[in-house]
Amino acid sequence: MNRLHKSFSIVFSALATLLIFIGVSNAQQYPTKTITLVVPFAAGGPTDVLARMISIPMGKSMGQTVVVENTVGAGGTVATQRIARANPDGYTLLVHHMGMATATALYRKLPFDPLKDFEYIGQVLDVPMTMLARKDFPANNLKELIDYVKVNKDKVSLANAGLGAVSHLCGMMFQTAIGVDLNTIPYKGTGPAMNDLMGGQVDLLCDQTTQTVPIIKDNRVKVYGVTTLNRLQALPNVPTLDEQGLKGFEVKVWHGMYAPKGTPKPALDRINLALREALADPMVKQRMVDLSSDIPPLAKITPQSLQTHLEAEIAKWGPVIRKAGIYAD
Repeated sequence: MNRLHKSFSIVFSALATLLIFIGVSNAQQYPTKTITLVVPFAAGGPTDVLARMISIPMGKSMGQTVVVENTVGAGGTVATQRIARANPDGYTLLVHHMGMATATALYRKLPFDPLKDFEYIGQVLDVPMTMLARKDFPANNLKELIDYVKVNKDKVSLANAGLGAVSHLCGMMFQTAIGVDLNTIPYKGTGPAMNDLMGGQVDLLCDQTTQTVPIIKDNRVKVYGVTTLNRLQALPNVPTLDEQGLKGFEVKVWHGMYAPKGTPKPALDRINLALREALADPMVKQRMVDLSSDIPPLAKITPQSLQTHLEAEIAKWGPVIRKAGIYAD
């Protein structure tokens, strides 16, 4: 009996060693197939634009194709839950903005924990916002806009990309700053919201420069200001909301890249290297400059930096959202 027990122990030990060896070997060979970069918002939106810009140089760095896949719904939580439950093999990744932090306060029953269910790869980008209106909206500058909406607040519509989206938070801040409650209209992403703004179906929208700079330059919308404290290089003639009287009005959208919890460290290290190389690509850097977006320094393109930043953002936005009484089912 002892001999049989010893034989089984030897066999199980050998199998365990083999499985560990296979796992390590596979991780070291990563990647060997196509990688999916999931975006939790509609195609054409700012996060989608960012993902598609970095997917090609990341793919070149890793020697595999990186495809972008849009999984929309519930303010980004559908896609985020998908990543939380995905196979932790490094082939399914997530690019998400600051909604990763605000979701903890917005949703009473969040189906994932941003601080426990993911591996962090690094910060990706900081993006300013712009306050826009449809081309034929009556107001021509911020003062006229504020005066107009105070008189016609029941008639003015303010679009956003969905409950808790950055455009929603920016719109909330704007309404608070001017002391007016407007008719807010949620969409499934800023892409559809922007289409309706340009089509004249809605009046106002606060959106990221990754999407708005080209259409502002093409004179397809009206712009009332940018949400940074200094003017943007790509839009030097557009004043800040701060300089026009909304003191301290500042909103920047940060993005991060994540993998499912338990993804092997060699794979995470390889993804991080590919992200760094993508953000250092001259064409990507120039594109970011054109869109007035800030690539973070190398010290922030790290797992630890992203984790620390996420924790700080959860602490920052949680009280603001709870005080406003905004909740999603």
